[in-house]
Amino acid sequence: MKNACSFCSAAKQSGFTYLGLLLFLFIVALSSLVVVQTISLLARRAAEQELLFIGREFSLAFQTYYQSTPGGQHPYPSSIQDLLRDTRTPEVRRHLRKLYADPLTGKEAWGMIDAPEGGIMGVHSLSQEKPIKVDNFDDDQAGFKNSNSYSDWIFYYGSTVLSHKKK
Repeated sequence: MKNACSFCSAAKQSGFTYLGLLLFLFIVALSSLVVVQTISLLARRAAEQELLFIGREFSLAFQTYYQSTPGGQHPYPSSIQDLLRDTRTPEVRRHLRKLYADPLTGKEAWGMIDAPEGGIMGVHSLSQEKPIKVDNFDDDQAGFKNSNSYSDWIFYYGSTVLSHKKK
């Protein structure tokens, strides 16, 4: 009878160890999930900051293109490539250093904003994700406050109030 009781005690002890191991594995899995979500959020925040930087570069490129337009010509580029190499004057001018990829989609494709006079006056991301940043933008990007998606962040130059006419 003594042997049966020691068998019961050993079985209870191994069951307790098994529960302890399951609890430990659950805590490790939960911790891993939190770490992965945090890393994902940090990566998206970094991509968002990069989008704001690239967008400002596009806005400045549209501005310098517009301001350097010779008389009688369209003040907006007909394509983004015109920002990379402006041949409207004898000396070639580069308003944009390179064609940036959208940090949220990873593609060089951008949504284009048509200028009323013809050409392109701005760009926007094609990402439909909801932005993390919803407030505290710089003055030139204050219109991005409470946007529903990154595609609402329009980077442009011009005095025209933009409707969301996108192509």
